[in-house]
Amino acid sequence: MSHSIGVFYGSTTGNTESIAQKIKEQLGNKVSHLADVNVADPAELEQYDLILLGVPTWDVGEMQIDWDDFIPRMEGLNLAGKKVAFFGVGDAEGYPDNFLDAVGMLWEAVKPLGGPQLIGVWPTEGYSFNESRGLHDETHFLGLGLDEDNEPELTDGRIQDWLTQIVKEAGISDENATN
Repeated sequence: MSHSIGVFYGSTTGNTESIAQKIKEQLGNKVSHLADVNVADPAELEQYDLILLGVPTWDVGEMQIDWDDFIPRMEGLNLAGKKVAFFGVGDAEGYPDNFLDAVGMLWEAVKPLGGPQLIGVWPTEGYSFNESRGLHDETHFLGLGLDEDNEPELTDGRIQDWLTQIVKEAGISDENATN
């Protein structure tokens, strides 16, 4: 089954951009579009069957500035019938009380846009944090959580495992999808 995939990210220091690039590399030609929300048009989100959204939590539980500007421009979009998955970057040691908060804030902004289907919910096992607005339930984040400040050695494996999960949940042919 053919699916179009758009990867959209905001990045201040380059960590989230680097992760978006790794995702594109691992998914190969399955990714139709890779875009920085700083320059993207929100209407582009409507063009893809599967939308992967990358957001770092900035300062103390704040939305990254590019997303801060992008979210209000999403008003009126219709993402009904779309599948969406999140990847977030945070600092669990420095900010354990709001690790991945921006993922939760972004889901709250995306969910009312036609009720897209959330996929890629990720287990919290193996993470050390106190609180997060990025939780789906007590044992899962709304999406992939990455900590480039404290656990960069876990990033590549987590991306690989998450993309395997995404491909399965989205019903995408896995031929050349995650290699």
